[in-house]
Amino acid sequence: MHFSDCTLCPRNCHADRSAGDKADIRPGAHLGYCGQTVDITAARASLHRWEEPCISGQAGSGAVFFSGCNMRCVFCQNHSISIGQAGKTISIPRLSEIFLELQAKQAVNINLVTPTHFVPQIIRALETAKANGLTLPVVYNTSAYEKVETLKMLEGLIDIYLPDLKYYSPALSRKYSFAEDYFVYASAAIAEMVRQVGKPAFFSQENDTDNGLLPESNVPLMKKGVIVRHLVLPGCTKDSKAILHYLYHTYQNDIYISIMNQYTPLPQFLDIKSYPELSRAVTAREYNRVVAYAIRLGVENGFIQEGATHSESFIPSFDHTGL
Repeated sequence: MHFSDCTLCPRNCHADRSAGDKADIRPGAHLGYCGQTVDITAARASLHRWEEPCISGQAGSGAVFFSGCNMRCVFCQNHSISIGQAGKTISIPRLSEIFLELQAKQAVNINLVTPTHFVPQIIRALETAKANGLTLPVVYNTSAYEKVETLKMLEGLIDIYLPDLKYYSPALSRKYSFAEDYFVYASAAIAEMVRQVGKPAFFSQENDTDNGLLPESNVPLMKKGVIVRHLVLPGCTKDSKAILHYLYHTYQNDIYISIMNQYTPLPQFLDIKSYPELSRAVTAREYNRVVAYAIRLGVENGFIQEGATHSESFIPSFDHTGL
């Protein structure tokens, strides 16, 4: 039903993904904007330690990196799977098994990375895994370019939402992600996420000395809630401040805000001639201005990144590990 005329995401491309063939790249082939058919494709399933500390913990988050993306940002750091053809086809029963295998490896949660275009299949896999002993919190890790109708399908299955809020400006979202309506959809999606899971809750508050803008240490594991991520882009501090203003005045401390400085220009993927302003990392001055603005606003629940974290080391090897 969902795949013969796919409208799972705001692209509303009406692709007949049920008839698709990933090997067929001709115009008119049955692929969605996400580049995917009805078959689940993923590139990696493993313990991942590069999320916010309350998501990664000490052991790592049980991350499943799905192939394809409905955003296809020009600066994407996971370009090889989001836009490329990298990935391995897996069945719904196999996905369910992967969730349980990650739990057996002591993952602190199940982390669904870029899952939007596979939501119906993920629902079935989660239901099966939960029936067979999955007890970990489930994290929905997304660009937030989501439809509320699709998110409502997940109610009761997701414990933690981990959305981006990439842009406030329609001009920026059009230029870098070909989605002028990004903020309209993303803001509505985040509101639905907050409605579903409510205020943040943690398994333990022991050793939690400060709930303010913290470096990545000494934070208990999240049990439920919403963490909104914002990646600061070079030359875009004005837009970053607009996003922080919106989030704080809309949600106060009912969400966490993660302000990231890890933007990494990847010349092998990025069209430098078309986007020369993205050919550098964010400066310390730019990032510090955004963090200082968050503090002036009164943000108390949040994470910041210390030092020069822009690096390809944040990007895992998409080599089909764990699939």
